[in-house]
Parts: sequence; structure tokens; C-alpha cells
Amino acid sequence: MADPARREQFADFVHANFSSLMTIAVAVSGSRVEAEDLVQTALTNAYPRWHRIRPDQALAYLRRSIVNAHVSRWRRHRGAEFSVAEPPEASTAAGTHGVDDRLTLVPLVRGLPPRQRAVIVLRYLCDLGDREIAQTLGISEGTVRSQANRALATLRATRADPQFVTVPPITEEER
Repeated sequence: MADPARREQFADFVHANFSSLMTIAVAVSGSRVEAEDLVQTALTNAYPRWHRIRPDQALAYLRRSIVNAHVSRWRRHRGAEFSVAEPPEASTAAGTHGVDDRLTLVPLVRGLPPRQRAVIVLRYLCDLGDREIAQTLGISEGTVRSQANRALATLRATRADPQFVTVPPITEEER
């Protein structure tokens, strides 16, 4: 991409959307360090193709690129151990909401298989419908729903309170 205008367009896009891309990457990977690598990989891969990526599809393209990069890394490093400075602490107060629930839920989401985790992140963090998730991940809408159901069932089974994860009703648009 030798065109300075395209280079500037790419830089403007990155500046405007970097935090959103990082949020997606952190949610998918569970690690800020790995998220930075995923975003960098996605942006590095998108840069030479930037002239072919439609501006209205750029964010979806990069979202999918981040998820695909994470799945590829997961496949390469399956079974590898990751060390953390301190283990996450579980919430001790019963019936708490907000930050305590998030601290309890995040490690559970990290334990989901990559595709289920990607579906949950795209649905509940990015607020995408089944159709958009299917397009982002390159799978059918039925697979999106089944992966979401399996992920939620896993989260419910690993969480003492079965009402912890609520499933919003499917809208007509998602059907």
C-alpha cells in the first residue's frame, strides 16, 4: 500500500477502533498480552489488503481475523500452560452482582472451547445477532445457536447458581 491516502485511512481506522478491537481480543483470549498480539496480527494481515476491504465491513473483517488468529494459536498451543501473576479470586459473597460476578464469570468463559467462547463474546460483549456472528465466524446460524447453548449450559453447570447466566429471548431479526 504505497498510496499515502490509503495509509492515512488505515491509520485513522486503527486509531478510531483500537480499543474496540482490544476489548474483543481480551475477551476472546483472556489475556491482555495475547490480545495485543492478536490485534497486531489482525492489523498486520489487514494492512496489505486494506484497498480491498470495504470501509463498512472493516470492523467485521478485523473481528473475524482476531477470532481466527486466536483459534489458530489455540490449535498450535493446545495443552500449553500459561502462568499468571496471581490466580483470580472467586466471589465469596452469595448473590452479589456486577464486579464480583464478572470476576467469577471471566475465568469460566476463558475455560470454554475457542468457538464457544467466540460466540459468547460476539453475542454478549459485541452485541451481535446470530446472522452477524455466523458471518464473522464463517459458520451457520444454527451452529451459532448450538454453540451458544452449549457454552451457556457449561457456564451454568460450573456456576453454583443456575440463574447466574440468563438467556435473552431470540428476537425476530435473529431468527
